[in-house]
Amino acid sequence: MKDLYEILGVSKGASQDEIKKAYRKLARKYHPDKNPGDTEAEERFKEVQGAYDLLSDPAKRKQYDQLGSRVFSGAGGPRGGNYQWSGNVGDLGDLGDLSDLFGGLFDNFGAGRRTTATRSRQRGERGRDVEVAVNLSFEDALKGVTMKIPVELETTCSVCKGSGAEPGTSPTICPECRGRGVISESQGLFALSTPCPRCGGNGTVIEQPCRICKGTGRERRTKRYTVKIPAGVKDGTQIRLKGKGEAGHAGGPHGDLIVTTRVTPSPLFRRRGADLVIDVPVTYAEAALGATVEVPTPDGGRISLKVPPGSQDGKLLKVKGRGAPKLNGGGKGDLLARLRVVVPTKLTKAEREALENLQKVSREDPREKVFS
Repeated sequence: MKDLYEILGVSKGASQDEIKKAYRKLARKYHPDKNPGDTEAEERFKEVQGAYDLLSDPAKRKQYDQLGSRVFSGAGGPRGGNYQWSGNVGDLGDLGDLSDLFGGLFDNFGAGRRTTATRSRQRGERGRDVEVAVNLSFEDALKGVTMKIPVELETTCSVCKGSGAEPGTSPTICPECRGRGVISESQGLFALSTPCPRCGGNGTVIEQPCRICKGTGRERRTKRYTVKIPAGVKDGTQIRLKGKGEAGHAGGPHGDLIVTTRVTPSPLFRRRGADLVIDVPVTYAEAALGATVEVPTPDGGRISLKVPPGSQDGKLLKVKGRGAPKLNGGGKGDLLARLRVVVPTKLTKAEREALENLQKVSREDPREKVFS
């Protein structure tokens, strides 16, 4: 096992002030919050914390000076936290309150690992996704549009840059838990660890909070993003902008901005995927004899549509490539013209005579095929 004085870089005869000074210097240097992702620094911090936990207590230090590393075996030591008693567990009872000493020491290193893991999760916590809705006309949804969207979200504080401390100052190691984020209550061979009430488990405290964010490291602001709405979006289409959401916690990545389109319905066209359906009124004569009629298109133009003779009410006629753009870049859908035969509610004398003559010469009974 590595000597605890050697870990702190002090002599065996060092005063408590010298031990404290050495600890603070090393703790600042190797603190996980200052060395994100550096596992070696993280392990070194646990060594320093464990050594100071013992040597800062005069009674425990005296007991350690008497027995030293002889009570441990194996190569674990403070670096790995894998302490093993070289004799029988019952032998600890013969050493006075050494059971409390080493029981607490076991727990301190275990708590250090748990607390470091907790801080690592906090450090890497991703920011929240933000959802906003934008209103579009049917025409803009088909052709695409670029628009500026105001978004209210939490961002990294512009003054303290996320530290939570007033510029010129910085968070300090919590004096209550000494940077571990937990406090331990000895229970003989075991110790109960709870989140530090002073720092809330962060391991650091802010003595001079930032005047803008009040120590949170975050502020709520309204940002304006330029968003390109692609041609062909439908009502409810979602567009994700990576990294444009709320700021992460303790240096974590930003969340995303999710833009949901709300499209005003068209009075003429209905969406069917990338196809557009339009009702086209035709007279009885046009449906029966055939005709060429003009139909509006979604781009504002008009096309000629040929109605075949004998067309029935509800018949769909397809105009290829005149529908909505496909979001995956596969061209356009089709325009589907649904014929609607219009029966006049009032007839002129000539129209009535013509229809009566047609009825007399009609060869078909439309009910015969259905009811027979």
